[in-house]
Amino acid sequence: MSGRSLSDRSVATAAGSKLFSGYVRRLSLFSKPDMDIHIDNHFHQKVYSTASPIAGHVSITCAADTPFDRVNILLLGIARSRIDGVNIPQITEHTFLKLEMPIPAASYPVPRVLEAGATYKIPFHFIIPQALTTSACNHRVVNGAVHEHHTRLPPSMGAWDRDDLAPAMAQVDYTVRARLLRDDAAHTAKVFEISHPINVLPQADEDAPLSVSPKDAIYAMSKTKTLRKSILSAKTGVVTVSATQPPPAMASVDGRSVNETSVSVDLQFEPANAETLPPKVAITASKITAQTFWSASGVASLPNLGDGLRYQSDGRGSFPATVNLASAAAQEHGWTQHNREQARRDSGYGSETASDSEGANTKRSSKKAAAKKASPVYHSTRVQVPVTLPAHKKMFIPTFHSCIVSRVYVLNLSVTLTSGNGSTVHTTLSVPLQIGVVAPTHSRATVDATGLPTFEAAINDAEVDDFLRPRVLSVPTVEFVHDALPGYADISGARPVAAH
Repeated sequence: MSGRSLSDRSVATAAGSKLFSGYVRRLSLFSKPDMDIHIDNHFHQKVYSTASPIAGHVSITCAADTPFDRVNILLLGIARSRIDGVNIPQITEHTFLKLEMPIPAASYPVPRVLEAGATYKIPFHFIIPQALTTSACNHRVVNGAVHEHHTRLPPSMGAWDRDDLAPAMAQVDYTVRARLLRDDAAHTAKVFEISHPINVLPQADEDAPLSVSPKDAIYAMSKTKTLRKSILSAKTGVVTVSATQPPPAMASVDGRSVNETSVSVDLQFEPANAETLPPKVAITASKITAQTFWSASGVASLPNLGDGLRYQSDGRGSFPATVNLASAAAQEHGWTQHNREQARRDSGYGSETASDSEGANTKRSSKKAAAKKASPVYHSTRVQVPVTLPAHKKMFIPTFHSCIVSRVYVLNLSVTLTSGNGSTVHTTLSVPLQIGVVAPTHSRATVDATGLPTFEAAINDAEVDDFLRPRVLSVPTVEFVHDALPGYADISGARPVAAH
């Protein structure tokens, strides 16, 4: 019976041990480290606003010794859009915010190997900025106002605990991301990566009212309706209903509440004759539509102006989401009767030719005929319609425009006109409504969490110092130094004092 000697067995055991240790070493290269992002005082429904601090640490624990070169900790803001094409959907990502936490080299272990079983904690500290850098929007735009909108901080969209009326094709995400990196000769490889999402609701101040024109498809600021006793009867009058853009509805810092606003609606009734009474008016804010726009590339203009409802053909999308509003009593001021201005008679003297006289007589006769048809009076009134948004049911993020994603709101007003004979006419106005976010209390502070002055406070102090900086005046010559009031001769011969 043949067998191996003890020395042969020891050699085989050593070879097996090397093979096993090599297998373990290769396995450790593929084992994922245990990484966790801890944000101080964070909870699931916490909302971060402008100038909010985001501080915490990244903890790393490895099952085996893991070589690395550096740790990357970022605060990212990313907008995503999806256009469903014929073959495959086109997904676009735009990173509008990228803040990197500087980590000094002295913080890393020497050599740069994460030991097995040891836990390493790397702190980070970010501040939600007031605005984006100008390089965040580097595509062509029609004017500076669009670029200014694109460099504002957009709110989170698509990940709130309540319905924010956003489609799956348009999202805005904020995350704290940590990466463990290893630099090779050719490229940088990610050993491991982890992300922690957060919700951001930045401050949104009031904008100037929109200049709405008939070309703006989603808005209807004014409509004219004809009143009749019946379908086949003559008209009893014409009513013109016009609305103005209301003040913005300002949401709280966490978006849990939205203050009430109101819209003014002006009505003018032109009766067929002076005896016709104006109709009864009932106006309610019936619903609000959240209009979301997205694009596969940077948009050059505001998508809610013009024919903003076009999509797909030019790589754009649009999604309306409607929320019904509770009816509230409108404040009516009653109709006011006005007399039409009489045409001022011509009291001048002059000579006329026969043809001129005939033409003038024809014009005067046509004006008289029109005056007989038109009523000598008209009526006007104004109705103040309150608007209350159900913030306890829906998440109303602020109005915003980014490079590839936008959100606007359209307020629908239902107008009912009832004549004295009982006939009723209905119409609807579509008015732009801006939703803003109030400034957080900490953003108005003059120092940040580190005790240093904020950027805005430093700029304000510099402007005040420049304004109060004393000017150096030239010392006047002896002949201009008097101990009495100057005479006319002194004033006429005086020279101005130079200021530097």
